[in-house]
Amino acid sequence: MTSNAPDRNGSFGKADNRLSFTRARLAGLEAPVQGRKYYYDEETPSLACCVTSTGNRTFYVYRKMHGRPIRVRLGRIDELSVDQARKRALKLIGDMVQGINPQEHLAALRREATVKDLFTHWLETHAKPHKKTWREDQRQFDKLLAGWHSRRLSTVRQHDIRALHARIGKQNGHYAANRLLALVRAMFARASEIGFDGKNPAKGVKKFKEQARDRFLQPDELPKFFKAVDAEENPTLRDFFLICLYTGARRSNVAAMRWDEVNLQSATWRIPDTKNGEPLTVPLSPQALAILNTRKKHIVNDCCWVFPGGRKNQKGHLTSPKSGWERLISRGKFSDLRLHDLRRTLGSYQAANGASLTVIGKSLGQKSQASTAIYARLNLDPVRASVTAATSAIFEAANGTNARRKRQRRGSDGK
Repeated sequence: MTSNAPDRNGSFGKADNRLSFTRARLAGLEAPVQGRKYYYDEETPSLACCVTSTGNRTFYVYRKMHGRPIRVRLGRIDELSVDQARKRALKLIGDMVQGINPQEHLAALRREATVKDLFTHWLETHAKPHKKTWREDQRQFDKLLAGWHSRRLSTVRQHDIRALHARIGKQNGHYAANRLLALVRAMFARASEIGFDGKNPAKGVKKFKEQARDRFLQPDELPKFFKAVDAEENPTLRDFFLICLYTGARRSNVAAMRWDEVNLQSATWRIPDTKNGEPLTVPLSPQALAILNTRKKHIVNDCCWVFPGGRKNQKGHLTSPKSGWERLISRGKFSDLRLHDLRRTLGSYQAANGASLTVIGKSLGQKSQASTAIYARLNLDPVRASVTAATSAIFEAANGTNARRKRQRRGSDGK
């Protein structure tokens, strides 16, 4: 049993319960027959080790404050080294000397919102009402922040975010790491709405430099692409891939295409809800029209979807063409080709045929110049023409100078 009277430092314990803590000494302490017994460190006042009848050994800070005994658990001896326990004890003792009650602090921490609480608030009050991509945010949070769900907001520091960003960048790529960083920053920007008054830990963490993807089907790849598409046994997936290419629309819009959105007479498809929040009218090429006319003739049970899903599909339309795309990639032996690259392929061939960035952006439903700027890089013809013209000018200027020098020399010799 421990003494009820603290010493002049506010610590508890009898002289025979004091020893200089080492892991070996603490491990060798005899367990009491029943209950528990406290031992105190001679080097750090108020640092105690509680030994129970079951053999558990746990570090505590045990000290009086304002006349009341305060006991704060630090951790088991297999969780903390003696040096770590001493450092934590000194920190708590310093707080207590300044009048900070660690038990009240821990109670407030337990009442504090968790990272999961913050994400739920952000998702319901901001993401769902304002973001069409909120499901992707949900997927990111569940996959990449699974270990953070129960963390209290005040325990998340900037160095934690920086380490997380670096780890995700290494494991999942720079793009995924930057999207997660943006998500965490946006979440903590609204943390004050649920009572958190701390700083945003994601603020000041620099994102990775990203290189815009410029992959598209090259002219020599197109024959084997169409051959691979023709070999697809699923006619719905076969037509789906071709419509993605011929319209340049996002795959989610193509998958959710409805017959009441398609006007075969005027050769247009009106997408009522796009990523940028505005409707988009897509002109349908003769190739796209041919596919849609054929599908129209084979509608089953007056289905409203152009690309219906399977029986178990809750949405009713095609949602996951992943397996079909993997078969296509395997058949064509393509390197690093993604389904979204079909959209970029249409834009790149528009650029190659002289379309302006404004026209390309409008046809693809892209509002920002940054999104369409990539096609300026892909279309080398204007660049080549400019370089050729400049080289010719340099050559002509050089020839003109040489001609003048020759004339001058001839005139000089004649004298």
